[in-house]
Amino acid sequence: MSRSAQLTLDWADGTYPFALKIEQLAELQEKCDAGPWYIQWALEVSLLARTAGFAPPKDANASYVIEPIRLGLIGGGMPAVEALQKVRAYVGPGQLNENIQTAYAILGVALAGAPDDEPKKPGAGKKKTANRSRAAKSGSRTSSETASPPA
Repeated sequence: MSRSAQLTLDWADGTYPFALKIEQLAELQEKCDAGPWYIQWALEVSLLARTAGFAPPKDANASYVIEPIRLGLIGGGMPAVEALQKVRAYVGPGQLNENIQTAYAILGVALAGAPDDEPKKPGAGKKKTANRSRAAKSGSRTSSETASPPA
């Protein structure tokens, strides 16, 4: 049972696959000097703050947006040089806010998996039969039934 933790997004000038594999997550942590769950939290708070008209967290920095996108492109199969060129073109100054959601989505799938990428459970797809309670099987009256008065 495994997950690909990959997603495909319409981003910048096309549609691209993104994936943060273990190697990319390790590099993300090194480049941002923060763990992936902290970065995800900071991005989420930034999205909420932007919606409410507030500033993002004081310790959030541009690498929290830039690096998940760059490394996600690499993990999705794009050569590193091309990924860097895309990020420089589409996630530069004045473009960070519009890319927070993309970075958040890439990181979220890496940490929790894609909703449609759930591993199959043993026995999945088998037809389920209705289970009856022991009381129903026995034919006895239940405690909520009222007894008929004796005749």
